[in-house]
Amino acid sequence: MKRLTITLALMSILTSCTPKNQPAPYGAVPHPRQLAWHDMQYYAFVHFGPNTFTDREWGYGDEDESVFNPGELDCRQWARAAKDAGMNGIIITAKHHDGFCLWPSAYTEHSVKNSPWRDGRGDVIRELRDACDEYGLKLGVYLSPWDRNHAAYGTPAYLDYYRSQLRELLTNYGEVFEVWFDGAMGGDGYYGGARETRRIDNRTYYDWANTIPIVRELQPGACMFSDGGPDVRWVGNEQGYAAETNWCTMNRDHFYPGVGGVNEVLQHGQEDGSHWLPAEVNTSIRPGWFYHASQDDQVKSLEKLIDIWFHSVGMNGNFILNVPPDRRGLFHEIDVQRLKELRAWLDRAFADDLARRATVTASSVREGSRKYEPASAVDGDPATCWAVNDGITNASITLTFPEPVECNTVTLREYIALGQRVKAFTIEAEAEGRLTPVSQGTTVGNRRIVRFDPVTTRTLRITITAKACPLISTIEVYKTPPVQTTGGT
Repeated sequence: MKRLTITLALMSILTSCTPKNQPAPYGAVPHPRQLAWHDMQYYAFVHFGPNTFTDREWGYGDEDESVFNPGELDCRQWARAAKDAGMNGIIITAKHHDGFCLWPSAYTEHSVKNSPWRDGRGDVIRELRDACDEYGLKLGVYLSPWDRNHAAYGTPAYLDYYRSQLRELLTNYGEVFEVWFDGAMGGDGYYGGARETRRIDNRTYYDWANTIPIVRELQPGACMFSDGGPDVRWVGNEQGYAAETNWCTMNRDHFYPGVGGVNEVLQHGQEDGSHWLPAEVNTSIRPGWFYHASQDDQVKSLEKLIDIWFHSVGMNGNFILNVPPDRRGLFHEIDVQRLKELRAWLDRAFADDLARRATVTASSVREGSRKYEPASAVDGDPATCWAVNDGITNASITLTFPEPVECNTVTLREYIALGQRVKAFTIEAEAEGRLTPVSQGTTVGNRRIVRFDPVTTRTLRITITAKACPLISTIEVYKTPPVQTTGGT
């Protein structure tokens, strides 16, 4: 799976075309940091902490620091497994709801500095930073706003504490590509010994308007994830499935971290949304987010992971797959094997792009630059695209192969630097002199991977209906292999 430096590549079209011929942006468009995020495509989530050792999912906050003692912790093993899997980064739960910090925070005693691990001199975030650098991976951090350990949670004083820890993470560990927030609404917890229930209004209590600027100041290239942005939104479920219709745009001002009751909107986005707010699709390789030995026989099967891939990366989302280290501090062998199997299948499936052999024509072509010719959609260069003249919103592009090919998968990509435009598409294949529909869909966005029953044909035609003149940067055609399940759920 070839990784593209899409931010620079996609912007080159803007500097190499005359203003007369350059398509105008349509609707909300992505910031360069969001374009770089789209290029990440697939990365790991790592849930690790006291819960790993107490066999919980949500720690209460009263766990003794001594419980954290991974005798074989090796972040290089994590990074190597992620790299071998084709992932481009790792996001770690630097602090989960239990309040335990995986770095020696100066602002709390509830951290690795008071654990027996590394004799209290360890720093998981530093070790992971170094491992990611060694293996060419990006690093992201999760910092839970809810803290069931801290005595001041629920009061204004806690916000100073939270922001101080955020500054620690964003100052001391190099470049971060994503900062992951959730909007937990509080509840029962230890809270410094109070052992009580504390509820907050997550629309107002966390005062995100004064937290977001900290990230912008210290990590201007980092995207912020939460239910409602500001840069990346949750897809609305934890099963790993984006919706058939998935717009990258939403009316962001109506959403905030922890927003509830809007999963339908989160899944689909909003066609004419005011902000670029693409979906991140999350799930865990196991039923739980933290490691539990009882789930060693419930690791997702290769067949399931492939299906999730097509419904995440293939449905205009980024795919973040949780792989929880075990009590040794290692990715479990079963999980690593499944990651390798997925990588091997994807490598086979997308090794031979049949579209590169095709002659390409179109119903219409934008005037004035060869960059917009139909062949630009199959040249493998994301900085070029097939485009039509302004005012044309229905157009078709036809791939003709020198000899019949068998195929069952088509990848479509829009030139999203100028907005998301495609509302619907139909793919037709020629058989016995007639074009017959083999698949149809709605949105495309950054990437849409379409599967259909195998056909043998010399001609594929893709018909587009768009909100503005369509800009199609990529068309790929594949014959993907069947899946032989190797166990799991």
